[in-house]
Amino acid sequence: MFNLDEARFLAIQQGAVGLAPRIDQAISAAIRAGATNLFFLGTGGVAYLMEPAVQLLQRRSGFAVYKDYPAELILTGSTHLTAKSIVVMPSLSGTTKESVAMLARLQEVGATVITLVGDIDTPLGQGGTPALVNAAADDTSSESFYIQSLLVALSVMKARREIADYDQLVGEMAAVPSALLAAKATFEPQAEAFARIIAGSDYHMFCGAGNMWPQALYYATCILEEMQWIRTRPVHAADFFHGPLELIEPGVSLILFRGEDACDPLAERVAQFAARYTDRLTVINTADYCPRNLSPTLRALLSPAVMATLMERLSAHLEVMRDHPLTTRRYYKRVAY
Repeated sequence: MFNLDEARFLAIQQGAVGLAPRIDQAISAAIRAGATNLFFLGTGGVAYLMEPAVQLLQRRSGFAVYKDYPAELILTGSTHLTAKSIVVMPSLSGTTKESVAMLARLQEVGATVITLVGDIDTPLGQGGTPALVNAAADDTSSESFYIQSLLVALSVMKARREIADYDQLVGEMAAVPSALLAAKATFEPQAEAFARIIAGSDYHMFCGAGNMWPQALYYATCILEEMQWIRTRPVHAADFFHGPLELIEPGVSLILFRGEDACDPLAERVAQFAARYTDRLTVINTADYCPRNLSPTLRALLSPAVMATLMERLSAHLEVMRDHPLTTRRYYKRVAY
């Protein structure tokens, strides 16, 4: 496949799956010790990658779960954030300014802090109790974080006896890295054509529902806006008919991400409407590419990771097509702000 180190990709995703015992041990120990809630505190794009796990817990667990912006939480505090909180802090670099500042506050509070990082020799790598390390990079980190956050959610439900098939699901996840690679291979013949759709306009609406919405938001914001300087308008499928639909007309590009969870009918509703009013509707559905050897339950849970792995293939072509490497920035980590 184009510009892809397959062995490296597999090793990183296997590293994420391999964290399952340590994640389960940390979550189980904290809940046995009396933890009363869980905070996901990511900064920037990595916060979006935690969202499917937040959704899962909010809808299928009685354990209180919160998400917040560290930059805001430092200023406001929260009555729910106590020594009985479990805090999951993801940061690939381990040096994210807002998260590092939040770490100091969490240590004062006495919360249990689980950091998900790419490098142990960083402030967040040294500050986690525990720090869980998987040395990914930008082109492989989305799938890794989706896998890790799903494992966190499943471990919470296991500790609370809210899930009957934990062992089956985690056992099946051993096949996920190769399944993601197979999805890439299936998508590869179409990746360049999809990249041309993105390159063909300087503005796109992105839409998704359920656990596919965070990936639509992530790809539009953190890849196309940050890494390609392409303007986007991300909109949740449930919000599409409450304002954004009025932007649809011939020539307007709408990219619709579809997955396999229970919320996909919301995406179908958008597709049925948009097809009547714009000639530039693009639908990408993980069901067309995810190997069927994964169970329907796991495919639904990991649809965001599947979409992320497909979009990496699209991005690999897009950066060459536009002569704009994904690493090029004007401001991010370039100037003071």
